[in-house]
Amino acid sequence: MESLALSAMPGLLQQCRMAGKHVIRGQISGANSTIGHLLRDPAVTGRKPDEIIETGTLVVGGGVSGLSAARRLLQQGRKDFILIELDKQPGGNAACGSNEVSAYPYGAHYIPLPNNELTAYLQFLEECGVITGYDAEGLPLINELYLCFDPQERLYIHGYWQEGIIPAFGLPDSELQQIKRFLAEMDGFRKAKGADGKEAFSIPVDSSSNDEQFLQLDRISMHDWLLQNNYNAPGLHWYINYCCRDDFGTDYRQASAWAGIHYFAGRKGLAANAAPQSVITWPEGNGWLVQQMQKKIAPYILPGTVALNVDTTGEGVTVKVLEVATKKIKAIHAKTCILATPQFVNSRLLAADDARKKTIADHFVYQPWMVANITSRKLTERSGAGLSWDNVLYKGRGLGYVEATHQLIGYQGPKQVLTYYLPLTEKKAAEERTAAQKRSFEDWVSLIREDLLAAHPDFDEMIDEVDVWVWGHGMISPQRNFIHGAVRKQMQQPLAGKVYFAHSDLSGISVFEEAFYQGLKAADAVLQA
Repeated sequence: MESLALSAMPGLLQQCRMAGKHVIRGQISGANSTIGHLLRDPAVTGRKPDEIIETGTLVVGGGVSGLSAARRLLQQGRKDFILIELDKQPGGNAACGSNEVSAYPYGAHYIPLPNNELTAYLQFLEECGVITGYDAEGLPLINELYLCFDPQERLYIHGYWQEGIIPAFGLPDSELQQIKRFLAEMDGFRKAKGADGKEAFSIPVDSSSNDEQFLQLDRISMHDWLLQNNYNAPGLHWYINYCCRDDFGTDYRQASAWAGIHYFAGRKGLAANAAPQSVITWPEGNGWLVQQMQKKIAPYILPGTVALNVDTTGEGVTVKVLEVATKKIKAIHAKTCILATPQFVNSRLLAADDARKKTIADHFVYQPWMVANITSRKLTERSGAGLSWDNVLYKGRGLGYVEATHQLIGYQGPKQVLTYYLPLTEKKAAEERTAAQKRSFEDWVSLIREDLLAAHPDFDEMIDEVDVWVWGHGMISPQRNFIHGAVRKQMQQPLAGKVYFAHSDLSGISVFEEAFYQGLKAADAVLQA
């Protein structure tokens, strides 16, 4: 992903001392901001090109949308294209890493069961062996190796690990009844259709109903919707806020009610051999899917290449790029261009378009994230359910952690890798970015420690290494009036019939399927043009 983040990559090895004695090693890394910030440097952007390259279509950005667009072009017989990617490896926020214990994610770490009408997406999952066939009723058979192994999830609440992450242990019956009523109402939304015959909440979001009774939900926050519908149970409010922070990186006081309900009502996938709420995952998270996507298009990818600016011409599009390894400036002339980059990057690439720049600054909000991969010896467990794939702390600062080693078949090693997620949502995005930039490695480790120590009292002695990854612009924030507002749709329109846009921020919800279909949509528009 062409992204401006907070710290250069690779990070420098650092260490901190916990509880006065034990040393924890690690580093702070992130999407390559040093290169990304070259977009702001006129001494670089103003240089004349050393070389000119001709191609039919240039795809800028190697996140899921860019890879999906390139894959579609190749599928349709187009071979006159190039994909450029800022970092050494494509992936965007599905990036991954590894150490001597396990591979692990730096961002997105699973996909739900696919909705059954998403034909192109299902075909991709077949191609890479996630779907192994279909039963007599047409339901997909999911590869058992990739279905999340049991136990899948647990919640640390009131000093006890309960099964499942919907709060239940120690809650009064009145709260449990509200949670039950809420889940029943979400099931109703899942089945609902508008007067236009479309599903009320669909994937991609642009195929959802335009019925006013559903559109109005985009104008209020999820928090206010709960109160308006007589949901005041603290446990339920915590859970809904957790869900909004988990999928959107956005506090439920800012997330629109339409987005919050879509979290529950947009997923409708059924499989022949898995329960509806099952997830598909790998030790490296969605980095595994990225590796599958680029297999056939690898010869067309130019890694370590950053776009500096984009100009439309009478003949097509000229994109000035920097080849990082050689420091050469190149001009790529293309008939068409797909910008599979987030809009805050596009506002700099299309610097002459001041109106677009202001619109993006006013309406597109990206909340920062911190993801930490923690290598430890086996932590002491409190009573209740045992270590699961997803481990959440009730009222914790972060979202808990996923055990990356959970999916390693037969793994019996002495160490584990825990992927800890923290969307930075307490303040406005710009303030959180500034605060994150000032934090040291020791600050991040202390923050993680404070969150996990209650559930794991031997954290100080058992943690060996922490790989901290900071996303300065983690994902788009679906705030009120964004998903069904005019601006999001306006930003999807091509420029001069030559520059097309593909990124999950144009959906308003940053999930794999949305990014996948944004890429398909842009590629199909190029093919038709």
